[in-house]
Amino acid sequence: MIDPQRARDELGALVAGPLSDDDILDRYARVVWNSLTEPGDAAAGILTGSLGAFEALARVRRGDISDSILEPGEARAAMQRWEPRMRPGTVSGVLRTARAARLRLITPADEVWPDAVDDLGVHAPVALWVRGDPRSIATACTGVAIVGARAATSYGEHVAGEFAAELAASGIPIVSGAAFGIDAAAHRATLAGGGHTIALMAGGLERAYPQAHTDLVERIAATGAVVGEVAPGSAPTKWRCVYRTCGAVTTFTVRGSSSCRQVWLWERSLNRRSGRSVSTVHRWPRSRTSCWTSGRAAMPSPAAARTRSGC
Repeated sequence: MIDPQRARDELGALVAGPLSDDDILDRYARVVWNSLTEPGDAAAGILTGSLGAFEALARVRRGDISDSILEPGEARAAMQRWEPRMRPGTVSGVLRTARAARLRLITPADEVWPDAVDDLGVHAPVALWVRGDPRSIATACTGVAIVGARAATSYGEHVAGEFAAELAASGIPIVSGAAFGIDAAAHRATLAGGGHTIALMAGGLERAYPQAHTDLVERIAATGAVVGEVAPGSAPTKWRCVYRTCGAVTTFTVRGSSSCRQVWLWERSLNRRSGRSVSTVHRWPRSRTSCWTSGRAAMPSPAAARTRSGC
């Protein structure tokens, strides 16, 4: 069993108080789940959604999850994924890293939780980590996500920056992943125009990724928020891609400088899981400002994005 006082001491300033023992135990259990699972783990989502984070964790520790909540085969597969991560001291290490980086932990019980991510259903995050102002995240639900290729062309970066600047000037928050290419162009243009931007990171928030964007990430945290779905200390990997969360937390997504197959797979995944709209800009030899540009090769206008984002 988890001792409430020990959980309270370890969480410390990571959570907003005052909180009851039950609230503290729920948040601590979500940190454990955050350490055990990869983003989008459906089995974890089913268990925590049905039983609550604390009771679900207790059942996992007892090995008692092969009931009607999960199919026996699904339960065995989940335990095989989680058991190697059930090492003593793991959660304490995560919380030490989070405290040293001055992060905040937010859960669905917090007022600042972005309700839009719940549209991911069983694939929704169990918790989020934040650098900056957690209240900034609530504005993302009226924002636009601008994401795309890291190896973008200079034209692609120019268009992403132009689009972000026009939206930011209209008061629309811009959400992206702080990566090279399209992401960085969107963040920088928004900051240059005095707009509001949020970065969703693929790894732990105690360090910037990529490292070359340390200054950019610091600027985003100072004026908005940097948000992570994985536990502090986690390395960024391909399967921890944050674009599904970028798309879920906003109402409209622009995906630029990507291959046709990559975009089609990403659109299908996002639409299936959250019902969000995606506008794509493929690699195309013609400028979007040209009268010859049409159809899917054309970037949507900022006015259209404002309409779709509800602003």
